[in-house]
Amino acid sequence: MNLDRYLARIGLDAAPAADPEGLAALQLAHRLAIGFENLAIPLGEGIRIDSASVFDKLVMRGRGGYCFEQNRLFSDVLSAIGLVNRPLLARVLLGLAEHAAPPRTHTLLLVNMQGAAWIADAGFGGSFVPPMPLEDGAQAQTPDGAWHRLLRSGERGSLGGEWRLERAGPASATDGRSAPHGDWQPQYIFDLSEVAQDDLEMGNHWTSTRPNTRFTTLCVASVVLEDGFAAMTDRQLSLYRNGASETRDIADAADYARTLREVMGIDLSDEEAARLPLFA
Repeated sequence: MNLDRYLARIGLDAAPAADPEGLAALQLAHRLAIGFENLAIPLGEGIRIDSASVFDKLVMRGRGGYCFEQNRLFSDVLSAIGLVNRPLLARVLLGLAEHAAPPRTHTLLLVNMQGAAWIADAGFGGSFVPPMPLEDGAQAQTPDGAWHRLLRSGERGSLGGEWRLERAGPASATDGRSAPHGDWQPQYIFDLSEVAQDDLEMGNHWTSTRPNTRFTTLCVASVVLEDGFAAMTDRQLSLYRNGASETRDIADAADYARTLREVMGIDLSDEEAARLPLFA
């Protein structure tokens, strides 16, 4: 971990304090600067989630990544500024039927801060999830106008998890999987079980190789904006800013790479974009 290089990547001059306000500022800067993306999968690059590989890709090479990469990097950064943390695994519920029990293919972080437990998530591609205290009924609002809350959910060891993250807010400030609503909708469920590196490796392998899933059939990217959210699914870009939404189609590989650089903060060359299945 080269903390100075990371801070330069996310546009901060210095590391914030190791307190709730500092955690929120650090995670927001990360989400504004480093886009979420799965493009290593359709490009055939493979996804490595050890610390050195993740730092090289997301910081040194200016690429983005998905949850197993983003939260590996964010965990290392939190450790570097003195915040003890460990990974958790979650089941993503976006767009699924009630009582669905998908595999644990999302990772987030449990942070010990000032004697209390918090969750932090720099790698959720569906929307902007803010840091929250691990308390039943805890709520937080994000700049896109959405509210988020944590609820105790299910018994320990059950498929329903111990905790459920919900969101209420504009569907346009998501990656398109949220239904139009004004009420609470589930995002993911998780428990507090210890997670080993091999558990993460197994989840990453399933997510990056399982046929006919979101990450193996689509090219996706998203990023938090100061006043909203931007998402790209294949050749369609959706922008939500200041309460207004717009969409446009991506014309060609050069337009795709330019949009990634200018909107998502993801450095993909025109030549790499041209190798995506979208333009083959």
